[in-house]
Amino acid sequence: MVGRVEVETVSEEASAERKARASAWFTELRDRIRAAFEALEDAQDTGPFADLPPGRFERKETRRQSAVAGEDAGGGVMSVMREGRVFEKVGVNISTVHGTLEPMARRHLTARKEIPGLDEDPRFWASGISLVAHMRSPLTPAVHMNTRMFWTPAGSWFGGGADLNPMFDVAEDTAFFHAKLREACDAHDPSYYPRFKEWADEYFMIRHWNEPRGVGGIFYDDLSTGDWEADFAFTQDVGRAFLAAFPAITERHMREPWTEAQREVQLVKRGRYAEFNLVYDRGTQFGLRTGHNPEAVLMSLPPVAKWP
Repeated sequence: MVGRVEVETVSEEASAERKARASAWFTELRDRIRAAFEALEDAQDTGPFADLPPGRFERKETRRQSAVAGEDAGGGVMSVMREGRVFEKVGVNISTVHGTLEPMARRHLTARKEIPGLDEDPRFWASGISLVAHMRSPLTPAVHMNTRMFWTPAGSWFGGGADLNPMFDVAEDTAFFHAKLREACDAHDPSYYPRFKEWADEYFMIRHWNEPRGVGGIFYDDLSTGDWEADFAFTQDVGRAFLAAFPAITERHMREPWTEAQREVQLVKRGRYAEFNLVYDRGTQFGLRTGHNPEAVLMSLPPVAKWP
């Protein structure tokens, strides 16, 4: 069933203030995550990569290509760490893009919801943070997190989520990760966690293999309850919950010894991860269809993978 975005009457000044606050938060969250991940790099003192210099993020600005010549379409900043002690590749990207949605992008956006007036006024604005981490150790889970705000003249909404992708399931890690996400959800609405967990289970399914991408998490989209402040506060808490969960899980496992056989399992699972992102991921599809920098859009792909 297709939902509907209810037209929201907000002044241009209020709308601009909301956009600025959301974009500023995604930048702040990016900075917090980068600091936490670089601290993990500093703390890695044993294992096969401990003698390397601690990994550091490299920044690169990106620009969105507009269909209209000379139009400023926005862009973002890629922050990518490669070949670290703990992180084989991790990207923490932020972007703020805007412009006019092409017909294909409008069809993609309205596949799940009706957006009144979008064909007549196809302007959009979107800002968000997107993170994917592929780890050195096969005993440390890969992870994904993103949160975003999307605006059209008809109204705005939030979306995002986080999911854990271990190579070998560890019940304690799964329970801890989900507990942190549940805490964030329950602080706003007790129905959020069961709804958004189920949505994640459905969304992060590699359907052509009939297997989940990992052990799940939460996924939500089209969040517009009529209380923008509450929706924004929840989206912020999802980011904070990720920071409370994933670095702690990484710290728990990053010094454990692992074998080449375990590395083989990791590389095959990475192949499955790549398949999902290229075939099913909405963010990948939307980014490529709206002219965003392909390097930034495809940042989520692992540096090395295998298909047996």
